Amino acid sequence: MTRRLAAALGLVAVLLASACSPASRFDDDADGVTTVTFRLWDRQVAAAYERSFAAFSRANPDIRVELVQVPFADYFTSLPLDVASGTATDVYWVNAQYFGAFADAGRLIDVGSALADQRAGWAAPAVEQYTRAGTLWGVPAVTDGRIALFYHRDMVREAGVDPAALRWDPTDPAADTLLPAARRLTRDAAGRSPGQPGFDPGAVRRYGYNAARDLQAIFYNFVGSNGARFQAPDGTFDFATPAGEQAFGYLVDMIDRERVAPSAADTGQNPDFSRDAFLQGRMALFQSGTYNLANLTEAPFAWGVAPLPAGPAGRVSVVNSIVAAGNADSPKRPEILRVLRWLGSPEGAAPVGDSGAGLPAVTAAQRGWFAYWAARGVDTRPFVEDGPTIPAPSGPKYGAALTAMEPTLDEVFAGRLPVGPGLRSAQDVGNAALR
Repeated sequence: MTRRLAAALGLVAVLLASACSPASRFDDDADGVTTVTFRLWDRQVAAAYERSFAAFSRANPDIRVELVQVPFADYFTSLPLDVASGTATDVYWVNAQYFGAFADAGRLIDVGSALADQRAGWAAPAVEQYTRAGTLWGVPAVTDGRIALFYHRDMVREAGVDPAALRWDPTDPAADTLLPAARRLTRDAAGRSPGQPGFDPGAVRRYGYNAARDLQAIFYNFVGSNGARFQAPDGTFDFATPAGEQAFGYLVDMIDRERVAPSAADTGQNPDFSRDAFLQGRMALFQSGTYNLANLTEAPFAWGVAPLPAGPAGRVSVVNSIVAAGNADSPKRPEILRVLRWLGSPEGAAPVGDSGAGLPAVTAAQRGWFAYWAARGVDTRPFVEDGPTIPAPSGPKYGAALTAMEPTLDEVFAGRLPVGPGLRSAQDVGNAALR
């Protein structure tokens, strides 16, 4: 599961969402060229798609593609409303939290049937994630691979921390190396660490780790790595268990008791707080995914990538993907399918991988991504190594249920609600929203 727009090239126009009126999205241009609008949130991928669609339009001069880039913080606030009202773009990115509801409502084009000849060339986990009732509802666009650990090379060396050997254990302090490492890496304004006399938790200059209410990068993986699950096979929430409570409790303690991670207020109000803190040298360990690789090229220091810290059940990571979905309400289905076919081809996806912006879910286009990062000395193996995974979140009402749970989970991470009762309350609220 945050990625920069350059100027529009040739036939590709990159617009802010506010500049694109719903009415114009379904009108053919006077010059006989059909405009297909495509909404996404990632800036780096949007820049890569500029190049991709410039090539597409040269081969398909009767179609113009307009990219509508909406910041992720606002993306799913407006998309469900646009889909429900029939004013969504012709093609749009959708994640696992929302696609089920759109598919069940008949809002998405059946890609599995229309583009069946391309399916074998798409990453199998992405195809599986977006197949519902036997139908694939989008063209796999990018896949995040496994979650891994970015680290500041100088900081971990000075603290004597081996980021590749970290593990956490909520019941055996002797086996836990993540929390001690985070303590050594955290510094207040006077250079003191938690546990040292005079440490000032109100004046932390550098945090050791990015524990936060971040589903994809943080707590989903902690739940899985402690042998728990977030959802039952029927889609209901099932994280308020002893193992789930231990996983959440470990994270909450890192924030509120140990003070080795930013406050819930900081990370809750700004989902990019931890990433920005890492880039500014105010965080030593930053757990995230491939979606932040391109952002970290701006770091003014040397950094590396290590595997996800292991839990009692091992290194259990979520593997998430994003699909480009076709708007079934649009009258431009033939043109939409031509655009989707291009997105699902090695030629269409290659600019995304070649630029390092994202790991394409079109497998033949992935080699460009690996080559891009290898040329820059970045070891990408932790993102693609074999190992156990926890199923990505899913369900037609998952997005609404997660939104319903967030206020309670915020209280848990802020330390204002005890972990056990708070998780049970959040789970009850979430399951009620699924009904």
